[in-house]
Amino acid sequence: MTSGKSQDFKPLADRLRPQTIDQIYGQDHILGAGKPLRRALEGGVLHSMVLWGPPGSGKTTLARLMAQRVDAEFLSLSAVLSGVKDIRQAIEQAKFQQQRERATVLFVDEAHRFNKSQQDAFLPHVEEGLITFIGATTENPSFELNNALLSRARVYVLKSLDQVSICHLIDYALSHPLGYAQTKIDLPESCRRQIALASDGDARRALNSLEIAIDLAPTENGMVRIKQAIVNDVLTEGLRRFDKSGDSFYDQISALHKSIRGSDPDAALYWFVRMIDGGCDPIYVARRVVRIASEDIGNADPRALTIALDAWNAYERLGTPEGELAIAQAIIYLSCAAKSNAVYTAFYKASEDVKKHGSLEVPLHLRNAPTKLMKELNYGKRYRYTHDEPEGYAAGENYFPDELSNQTYYYPVARGLEQKIAEKLAHLKNLDTNVSKAKND
Repeated sequence: MTSGKSQDFKPLADRLRPQTIDQIYGQDHILGAGKPLRRALEGGVLHSMVLWGPPGSGKTTLARLMAQRVDAEFLSLSAVLSGVKDIRQAIEQAKFQQQRERATVLFVDEAHRFNKSQQDAFLPHVEEGLITFIGATTENPSFELNNALLSRARVYVLKSLDQVSICHLIDYALSHPLGYAQTKIDLPESCRRQIALASDGDARRALNSLEIAIDLAPTENGMVRIKQAIVNDVLTEGLRRFDKSGDSFYDQISALHKSIRGSDPDAALYWFVRMIDGGCDPIYVARRVVRIASEDIGNADPRALTIALDAWNAYERLGTPEGELAIAQAIIYLSCAAKSNAVYTAFYKASEDVKKHGSLEVPLHLRNAPTKLMKELNYGKRYRYTHDEPEGYAAGENYFPDELSNQTYYYPVARGLEQKIAEKLAHLKNLDTNVSKAKND
């Protein structure tokens, strides 16, 4: 090496790819001593599996090392580039290895991109034991893979590396013979932590950033000095993970929703900023906030819905970044508002009755009678005009189909405005009860 610049054209992350299971960082929850996968490997037995985890968590490396550990042939396909023809070729190679009494591991990267017919193409060979299937995916396999395949493959969840593990990985790169062991490098602790933080749990990203920083850094008196300005340049633009169509998207919007429901304005604001910073369309968040206003607040604070709609409207008028502040305002208001899911619950209870009972007839007294014939058929007969009734309420009247008769779906909670609503409804029910008693007497 000269002046800290590698003469090896392989990227640092590739040069430092783990050579044994023990060199894999951050996955002790599945590879630690006594864990089922570790015991299977130590026993020389491998089963079909799906490795589900974020980029840079070591899925491909782990698959290779597992095949190596059990002395199996390792065949690799990319679901992005491969088709049924490639799968058939892999199966033929597996049959050849079987004749040599050697097992075959078929590794499928980005397995979630295989369609149903492609997954079905190798399913019989998994069943008969010709191949051990290992799929790697960043997406939730329960949404993306066939149930038939999932039932034959155990899912292992790989985690993003924490900052401590990333820092250890950086130190490993600086001290490894295939890294920068032969080069004097001055990497301030603050820069080390900054690279670890910006990697967002992705080992490959951390090593790539380190390598670029070293390549850009000047050499002073035989020492490669990585300065803050260089690290800032390398890490320009946020590196937070946000896949607008992937599982991470739904995890983050779920966290935002649950933070608002949990009355935590700070956490809700954090998740909103995370999503916007990662490239999420603010309009999507604005729509979701409107939904939350009805689902989790409802009539406990009806102003929440107005504020949510106003925030949506403000963003459409102002755009980014000015309009994002209006959405943030709505998120904070909703987080602090009184909570009730009574409207949400009532809506779905009513929906269940509609599905259960079908198209029940509208009672005659509730029907409109604009023609003579309709009046002769008793449409609207005995309808009680509420404004002419005491307290503006037709006590004891039934507005449901005859087969249902006065169902209760809406139960206001004792919070916010719904407390007053509950008192009003209780009073009206008491009037109904008095009318019913009078009829029975």
